[in-house]
Amino acid sequence: MENGKMKKQTFLYRFLKKVEIVGNKLPHPFFLFVGLVAIVIFLSLILSKIGIQVKHPVKDEIVVVKNLLSREGIRYMILNLLNNFTSFRPLGLVLSMMIGIGLAEQAGLMSAFMRKFILGAPEKLLIMSIFLIGICGNIASDASIIIVPPLAGAIFYGAKKNPIVGVAAGYAAACAGFTANLLIAGTDALLAGITEEAAHIIDPSITVSPLVNYYFMFVSTILLSIVGTWITKRYVEKQAGEYIADENIQTDINEYQLSESESKGLRRAGLITLIYWGIIIIALIPKNSVLRADDGGIISGTFIKGIIPFILFWFIAVGIGYGRKAGTIKQSADIPKLMSKAMAGMASYIVIVFVIAQFVNFFNWTNLGLVLAVNMANLMKATNFTGLPMVIGVLFITMFINLFLGSGSAKWALLSPVFVPMFMMLGYSPEFAQIAYRIGDSTTNAISPLFPYIAIVLGFMQKYKKDAGLGTLFSLLLPYTIGFGLIWILQIAVWFIFKLPLGPGASIFM
Repeated sequence: MENGKMKKQTFLYRFLKKVEIVGNKLPHPFFLFVGLVAIVIFLSLILSKIGIQVKHPVKDEIVVVKNLLSREGIRYMILNLLNNFTSFRPLGLVLSMMIGIGLAEQAGLMSAFMRKFILGAPEKLLIMSIFLIGICGNIASDASIIIVPPLAGAIFYGAKKNPIVGVAAGYAAACAGFTANLLIAGTDALLAGITEEAAHIIDPSITVSPLVNYYFMFVSTILLSIVGTWITKRYVEKQAGEYIADENIQTDINEYQLSESESKGLRRAGLITLIYWGIIIIALIPKNSVLRADDGGIISGTFIKGIIPFILFWFIAVGIGYGRKAGTIKQSADIPKLMSKAMAGMASYIVIVFVIAQFVNFFNWTNLGLVLAVNMANLMKATNFTGLPMVIGVLFITMFINLFLGSGSAKWALLSPVFVPMFMMLGYSPEFAQIAYRIGDSTTNAISPLFPYIAIVLGFMQKYKKDAGLGTLFSLLLPYTIGFGLIWILQIAVWFIFKLPLGPGASIFM
């Protein structure tokens, strides 16, 4: 059995090493999309000359490929270069969310809450709490990947358990479960914006709210936390074996304990949360509330459609409340400083979005996305490869691509102009296409050798096991990748069979 286990680890190591080699040869996402823009321009020239055309699935008209190098196309590229960027919906959504979330993170609220939740969990629920916080930690972007694995390792070490199991569990939760959450996060806003842009290829009137996957992802968070706990106890702890403590290791769990001021800050943030959302709930009660729709509905009303401003102001309120009590915000001038510091980290995203916006808009203007989606949908119908098999196929394609291209927004910007229209032409909603992508995008994060935090988490692990390498790390993470993938496929099958809503006002079928 030991020989078989080593062979499996060796095969996994070799496979992922090849992925690393191939992935490292890929250009930076910025230049990747520059190249894709060039390819779109070239294809628009060739296919327009050939006369490629399809029938529009909704309108009774023939759609032809338009040439970007024609007189009309050159004018379009020049006159719309800035507008493509400034009107790219995901940009405004994400930057707005990060003003509030970034303030709360910079003030220390996110770190304090994660430490408080995990350290305060009963011993029987310790692993469950690690997964729950690790998964929900994506609301603070990548902060949970830096906080949860070393904290989990230190707790395991203090409890005389194998600390590398704690590190692996914390990393798997933060990476493989990245897209799920109990709250609405920046990821929801970012992907919804890209999905809406892609859906406009078929229907320009469609709007996609950040809430469209909320029910599915809420349940996913609970399921993944349970499955992650089971995998840790059933497989990973046994695979890692017993741990022989090294006297030279300096790990003090007290360094993660909250100070008195941090505890006061959390209590203040909790009080503000109760008051803030309490006021909103009270405001929603009257049938003629301004937060409801004209017919009195809540799902189609102002509150749901305008959820981003409510979340933004909530994070600003709790961030300020926490910071005042914790001492990280001493004067009013500190608030915009912390906001600016948070937004500084978005600079690379803004640069990449500039070229992504050009690619998406050029792809849509030329009708290449529609032509490709129509042909793929026709092929799916002809081969009867629709329904759950098709959805799972999209999921696996995304899983594979995710091994080479880490940026979630870049991948969806690349895939959505094809997948979203294709789903719509097969009778499925843009929200359902987004779910399939999100599952694939998260599941293989933990075992991607190109994920930017892989070296950091390996360092956390080597603190307790000096000879730990990528093979050690990936062999412990693979059970989580497989387990999360299987439970997500099972969940999406249940949603599909019983036609459950994906989120407020969002269904699987068109």
